[in-house]
Parts: sequence; structure tokens; C-alpha cells
Amino acid sequence: MKRPLFADISLLLVTLIWGSTFVLVQNAIDFLPPFAFNGIRFLIAAILLILCLLIFEKKQLKQLNLKIMASGVILGFWLFLGYVTQTIGLLYTTSSKAGFITGLSVVLVPLFSLFLLKQYPSKNALFGVLIATAGLFFLTMTDVTSLNTGDGFVFICAISFALHIILTGKFSSKYPTLLLTAIQISTVALLSILSSFLFENWKTAFKAEILLSQDVIIALFITSIFATAIAFFIQTNFQKYTSATRVALIFAMEPVFAAITGYFWAQDRLSYSALFGCILIFMGMICAELPPNKLTLFRKNKGFES
Repeated sequence: MKRPLFADISLLLVTLIWGSTFVLVQNAIDFLPPFAFNGIRFLIAAILLILCLLIFEKKQLKQLNLKIMASGVILGFWLFLGYVTQTIGLLYTTSSKAGFITGLSVVLVPLFSLFLLKQYPSKNALFGVLIATAGLFFLTMTDVTSLNTGDGFVFICAISFALHIILTGKFSSKYPTLLLTAIQISTVALLSILSSFLFENWKTAFKAEILLSQDVIIALFITSIFATAIAFFIQTNFQKYTSATRVALIFAMEPVFAAITGYFWAQDRLSYSALFGCILIFMGMICAELPPNKLTLFRKNKGFES
């Protein structure tokens, strides 16, 4: 199997993990405030990554310097800012509208790649982006004409996640994966815990009866190990073998997986428009993977080109 294809499949697995844990996180934050939950989640993940670093890849510590520290902190900052602004935005806007606006990172990634890195996305990728964006709209079916303060915060979230994707691709090819991931996740943990102390009732949040509740324990166990430590290690390791635009398209599958798992685990029901949106997002991802000649033939057959 070619390395770029294996990288895309690995990143799709990460997206599946994120989407399938959405219901778990929703249940957990009913008991534990978002900043506190993320702080504990990322702290556990950081500890696991550091232990793996010390046990299996101790030689990577010899490459620890200011440049990799700064790169990891930058990645951690944009990842943290994405989580923060999304959380704040959800206080003022609907989850469906937030899902659509967050998904606009699919559009922002190729734009930022062009202006910041001078990387020109392929026609396949651009066509896939258009299809996936339409799919995101049908999946959420939100009124984007009426905007509020919450939408502005969520748009900052989309910018943050887009920059995180781009910078991960830039830094991952320069530095050891495990070391860079550990620094990034540790940064998010520290910033999240600090935010919890500043903006949440942390005395209530960190009570033993809350932390030891079944929903919180299950959510923290699964998200810290699989959705954080393993997922971000995979992203950092494999993103160097593919383009940022293709990564963004793959990550656009997250609400699709969230909708599917919500259907089975939380008895959520998908409308016909949501199903159509899921299909469009999947088609957009597939279009980005097609060879140029195959996509041209597809577009001609469907009437996109005369």
C-alpha cells in the first residue's frame, strides 16, 4: 500500500474515533464542566505520551530544544483555542450551526495553505471541498443568514483548527513525532486546567463523586487514550505524507461519524437532508483521492463540464 493512501486511511481512523466519542463527551460534560474535562483529558493523555517517550523513545529527548518546544506550544495553542472558542460559541448558538461553521475549516485550509505556505491545492481537492461543504450544510441544515456572537466564536474555532492542520503538516516533517505530540498535548492540558481555575467553579468540578461517576470515568478513559493520545500521535505522524487539504476533507467526516454513532447509541434520528449531506461529504473525500483523469471523466459524465 502506498504511503499517502495509508496515511489517509490512518487519518480517517482518527476521524472515526473523534466522531464516535462525541456522544460520550456530551454525556460527560453534563457532570464535568468543559474546561475541566478537557484539562483532565489532555493531562492524562500527556502523561501517557511522556511515559511512552521515556520508556520507548528516550533518545528523542536528545533533540529537545527551543525550536521543537516552540513548535509544540504553537500547535497546542491553536488546538486549545479551537476547543475554547467552540465551547464559548455553543453557549450562544445552536449545535447544528456550530457544526456547519466549524466544518468550514475544510474551505479555510486550502486558502491558508495557498497564502501562508504557497501550496496550490489540486483541482480534485478543490472539487472535493465544494462537495463536502455542501454536504456539511445539508447535514446540519442551519440558517446561516442570521449570525450572532456565538457564531463569531465558532468561526474563530474553524480558523484555529485550520491553522492547526496546516502547522501540523509543516512541523511534523521536521521533528520527532512522539516528542512533538507530547509537547502539544501538554500545552493544551496546562491551558485547559488554567482556564478551568479562572472561568469555572473548579472546587465543584473536581469533587470525587463527580470524577468517579461512571459516565465521566468512561468518557475520560476512552477520550484521553484513544481520542487524544493515540489520535493526535497518528495525525502528527502521518500528516507529513499527505496534503493539508486532503486532511481537512478527511476530518470533515467527523460529523458524519458522530451522526451515525448518535443514531445507534443515543437513538438520534437522521433526516433525509442529513443523510444526503453525509453522502456528499463522503463523495467530497473520495473526489480528493481520485486520479486527475478519473475526476475529469466523472465531471463530464455528470455535466459539470461541457
